[in-house]
Amino acid sequence: MLICVPKETLAGENRVATIPDVAKKLIRKGAEIAVESGAGAGAGYNDQDYIDAGASVFDSSDRADIFGRSDIVLRLHKPSIEEVAQLKSGCIHISFLDPFNEHALIDAMAAQGVTSISMEMIPRSTRSQKMDALSSQANLAGYVMVIKAAEYLDRILPMMMTPAGTLKPAKVFIIGVGVAGLQAIATAKRLGARVTGFDTRAVVAEQVQSLGAKFLDIDLGETGQTKDGYAVALTPEQMEIQKQGQAAEIAESDIVITTAQLFGRKPPVIVGADAVAAMKPGSVVVDMAAENGGNVVGSKPGEVVTTDNGVKIIGTGNWANDVPRDASQMYAANLFNLLDDSWDDETGSFVLTFDHDILPGCVITHGGEIVNETIKNVRAGS
Repeated sequence: MLICVPKETLAGENRVATIPDVAKKLIRKGAEIAVESGAGAGAGYNDQDYIDAGASVFDSSDRADIFGRSDIVLRLHKPSIEEVAQLKSGCIHISFLDPFNEHALIDAMAAQGVTSISMEMIPRSTRSQKMDALSSQANLAGYVMVIKAAEYLDRILPMMMTPAGTLKPAKVFIIGVGVAGLQAIATAKRLGARVTGFDTRAVVAEQVQSLGAKFLDIDLGETGQTKDGYAVALTPEQMEIQKQGQAAEIAESDIVITTAQLFGRKPPVIVGADAVAAMKPGSVVVDMAAENGGNVVGSKPGEVVTTDNGVKIIGTGNWANDVPRDASQMYAANLFNLLDDSWDDETGSFVLTFDHDILPGCVITHGGEIVNETIKNVRAGS
């Protein structure tokens, strides 16, 4: 099978879908790997690294031709509709796709006869953890957000005792304790900050405390999580209780990081303008969801905004891209594990079957139609 790894076209993207070590593993399994020239440069891999691993490198001018001959395309970001038209019928395209919102793209993939696999849709199960790219990239995002907040903060994070006096540790408040939130807590603690975490799922309190942080207990009444571990959306009344309960913590914090996202839906606004206005000048807010609508009033996707009272709101997004070498290594491993799980070593090919515990949940289009039940149900109800 010919596996194509194109260079990412999103402006500023440094990650790559396959690193040389993973390309070598796929070649050993019988695949032919074609990597676009310069695809790995942003992550520290040059063309010769891929050639030494046994892959071929193609020029960007040959991109459409390679697309038309590829059996599998591996990438991070979704393709353009124009690129979909270049794929041959039966090609397997694997990337993040945002299938809940990209209706025209999904329709184009179905019409082209492309089998599309969405990395967002990998089921949350024990067996699929090694394929869970959302979690691997979110883990790195949690680290990056703390480092970026520390860069913009006007003080240090740890307590420091000096002959000139004692500096108190900075206070960090993490709202949303999923994968990214837990890593943010762990990173802030390692840097010496006093950390508090909050989540609508009280069940995660023990995880927060195990990292040495305090859990902010706000009685929201009945809450819960989905079978995949995502927080259930709060009612408007519960949202108001949350905002009131966390107001004092936000006002006293030097850094506030929000990670609240609802899978397939617009993220909730959990930090209002009044909460930001009550923060100290020089404080920092990081909005992980800024690109998708935002958790924080005043955040702007791709930007750092300074408010009238001197608070910096960071919404730069694409967080894992700030550590592209590690992010590429993890994403490449996720893709390899997905392919390896259904790889036939005798024929040297990926075998797609719906008699499987993982693939039916993440395959969006196949055989000229939308086959994913979740996406079909969402579209039917919209």
